Amino acid sequence: MTLEGRTSARARVLLLRLLIAVVAGPLVGVLVGLGTVWVVGGGAQPRRTTEVYDPPVLAGQHLWGYCSGGFYARRGDTIVLTSSGHCTSEGTVAYDPDGTTVRGVFGPAARDASCPYPGHTCAASDINAMVVAVDRIPWGHLNVVNLGTAGSQIIPPGTRPLACADIAVGDQVEIDGRNVYRAGRVIEKGDNLHPEDGAYFPCMIAASIQVEAGDSGGAVLVRGIPAGVASRSFGGLLGFTPLAEGLAELGLDLCTTPDCGLVPPTAQPKGSGT
Repeated sequence: MTLEGRTSARARVLLLRLLIAVVAGPLVGVLVGLGTVWVVGGGAQPRRTTEVYDPPVLAGQHLWGYCSGGFYARRGDTIVLTSSGHCTSEGTVAYDPDGTTVRGVFGPAARDASCPYPGHTCAASDINAMVVAVDRIPWGHLNVVNLGTAGSQIIPPGTRPLACADIAVGDQVEIDGRNVYRAGRVIEKGDNLHPEDGAYFPCMIAASIQVEAGDSGGAVLVRGIPAGVASRSFGGLLGFTPLAEGLAELGLDLCTTPDCGLVPPTAQPKGSGT
């Protein structure tokens, strides 16, 4: 089964199937990806709050522009925060809401070395990563996903991020992009050739969760396990790509301990030289 762009007849059939399959639950306004689909709905109901750290945990929260944060990961000694490969370009500097404090700098999006569709870009997942500024790394909380009104999700040590093959129709899905928590079920899975931006993904999973502008890159959990990257809207419903393949393509390891296996920098002792 192929999840195609909204301009095709197959997509219209998929939209009908998705709408029929939607389970009862909170709905929100819709737009993901490159601004192709709009739907209006209601808001998610708050359940509980999360702790506020300084620096804040941005995994699962609004990150920059229309990008949301996914999961903390590392490449060697460098801490990064995953997001979506389509929501901003390499070299973009992300700032705190004050417009001055730098949160980090986005790196390149994942890309396959070869692509079966000439003129298209191919990737295992719609993922990129922001290199977190050294003074914005939430040491001691790098295995936390901030789900807002659903509380904090702690990633246990040794957790393996889910791959496409690990995710099945009917699985429970949770997302917290742009600071709004929602839950639903997996309803479709297949490859996706997206005509609007010429992107091809070998695995795209659709879920009965409505999405909106700013969800792109948000943390997707399946059965409570880090599983995906919010990527597309199918008739206003979430389409996400698998996390394991995306991390592998970027050469990243998921953070599953508070300091991600690193020793946090300590303050320079008083009286020491510069």
